[in-house]
Amino acid sequence: MLNQLLPPNGPGRPKDPAKRVAILEAAQTLFLRNGYDGSSMDAIAAEAGVSKLTVYSHFTDKETLFSFAVQSKCQKQVPEMLFELADGVPIEGVLLNIGRSFHQLINSDESIELHRVLITRGAQDAKLSQMFFDAGPQRLMNEMEQLLSKANAAGLLKIAKPLNAADQFFCLIKGGCNFRLLIGCAAPQTDSEIDTHVRDAVELFIRAYRP
Repeated sequence: MLNQLLPPNGPGRPKDPAKRVAILEAAQTLFLRNGYDGSSMDAIAAEAGVSKLTVYSHFTDKETLFSFAVQSKCQKQVPEMLFELADGVPIEGVLLNIGRSFHQLINSDESIELHRVLITRGAQDAKLSQMFFDAGPQRLMNEMEQLLSKANAAGLLKIAKPLNAADQFFCLIKGGCNFRLLIGCAAPQTDSEIDTHVRDAVELFIRAYRP
């Protein structure tokens, strides 16, 4: 799955997949620790244990590396397979799995710190914020839109505007807890609280779009 997130190899010697993974992991670590501006390609190369030339051979510039690092994080937490709608599988189960994974992703320590960095940095560089949105949230929205379109076509749900419904679903899962975590005035929810919240959100969503 991770290789799908990486730029295709150019001519010449084949690139080492293990080095690609190491570079992505190093980038995620440093972007969170030092912010975007504070993370140089030299520092990322040192963290990954590779040369700067190797970093540039896999990712042409820091913006590209940042984008792929965000995609990698989302793919790990909310893989594309969760959005598959297999025959005979209840839509409730599919939505519950997506909801739990999305909740874990957005409320993880790494995501909270990254969002704080982007809130601070976004006021100065809207391009960086757009890169993040396209690489992470937009990808999830697109996957969810496709899933809900299939559910509508199969008669499992009645949804005239799948993209709007996808946005509503993720907003329900985020709830108020995510904002409280962002501003540091609440502790993470317990496993029991998370399960109850996600189940309630899915139940409300299905009730709204039940045929």
